[in-house]
Amino acid sequence: MTTIYFIRHAEAVRGFKPNRLRPLTEKGQKDCHWVTEFLQDKQVDVIVSSPYKRAVDTVSGFAKSMGFEIELDEDFREREKGSLTGDYMEFAMRQWGDFLYKLNGGESLAETQQRNITALQRVLERHKSKNIVIGTHGQALGTIINYFDESFGFEQKLAIGNPHIVKMIFDGDSLISFIDIGSGL
Repeated sequence: MTTIYFIRHAEAVRGFKPNRLRPLTEKGQKDCHWVTEFLQDKQVDVIVSSPYKRAVDTVSGFAKSMGFEIELDEDFREREKGSLTGDYMEFAMRQWGDFLYKLNGGESLAETQQRNITALQRVLERHKSKNIVIGTHGQALGTIINYFDESFGFEQKLAIGNPHIVKMIFDGDSLISFIDIGSGL
């Protein structure tokens, strides 16, 4: 059995450019302590993260406390929105209603999901029977959950907090248990 703790990043500064370097807010930095405390007794073997600063920073306190290096995986990055100029919530709702919808220069949720599931399958293959932490993002995590449970949609995605923890247990690449730990804050 392989256990994965998906950690959606803590609260990040909105509107910061470039998106890849968005730092955590002061609240987000404080909330990382909850993530570290939660993971302390989980016998984690490996930490993998999106390379985006907010995802790395959310798991870095735990990594440092355990003496772990963080493996960066570009495929766990957030989805690219593209040329969004209108209302974000309308855009997000439309994407969740049509997984193929995307803006110029952006990714559809179907593309985001495929990229993240491929990354997950690599992790499951490379780290069989381990306890793994994966630092990720809201849309990315939402599409992973949706892959295993198609009833997971826009409303459920809105309930994913900052930070947020989801535990999945796999037998090979088959999901056998899903527990939404939540935000805990």
